[in-house]
Order: sequence, then structure tokens, then C-alpha cells
Amino acid sequence: QVQLVESGGGLVQPGGSLRLSCAASGRSFSRNDWGWFRQAPGKEREFVAAIAWSWSGGNTNYADSVKGRFTISRDNAKITVSLQMNSLKPEDTALYYCAANTKPELPWSSLKSVSTYDYWGQGTQVTVSS
Repeated sequence: QVQLVESGGGLVQPGGSLRLSCAASGRSFSRNDWGWFRQAPGKEREFVAAIAWSWSGGNTNYADSVKGRFTISRDNAKITVSLQMNSLKPEDTALYYCAANTKPELPWSSLKSVSTYDYWGQGTQVTVSS
């Protein structure tokens, strides 16, 4: 059974940092693309960041709203993906999900889409508030 489990969420003050992690099990995820998405109450799930698979580590792409503040990274040996979030703002408050795509060589436009991903975690809550 495939499982993606997120961790690292919590309550943080504006300007603070959090590091989210996602661990995968149940199948080989060594050559997949990873994505982070988030969903705030009353809003649709939206793209945050993605990292594509490649021998050199993977190219990354970010939503404009988080560019320069968030960093996505992957550890192929441990089958994990992380999201380092700095300079957090109240509007970053949401349930954050990691997702895995196993279809090869998709364009970035696809990797920004919720419907592309084959597997999803249950989510971890991030709340940014003073």
C-alpha cells in the first residue's frame, strides 16, 4: 500500500520558518516528480512547488507567491521530499500536501496541476499567526 506521510507543520509567527517533510513507502519512488500543494479553508488546492526527477537532482519550480521564500528539495535515497518555508506570512496558512507523479517527462505546466499527481499525503497544517 502506497503511503505519503507529511510532517513538520505547526503554528509559527509571521516572519518565522518551518520545514515540512514527506516520506514515501509502499513502492519505488526513486524516479518520480514531487509536488507540494496547499489548501486554505474555502479555497481550492493550489500549487506551491515541484521538483522534477533527474540524474542531477531535479529542476524546481515555484508559485509566484512563494518564490524566494520557499525551497523544495528531495532525497532519492531516503525517498523523501522537503519544503523549507522562510519569511512566512499569514496568507501562507493552509493545509499542505505532498504529492508524487510517476508519469515520466511531463512539462512544468502539468506538474503545477493537481490532477497530474498519482499519490497524495493526508496533509499537515501550517498556521502563521501572531
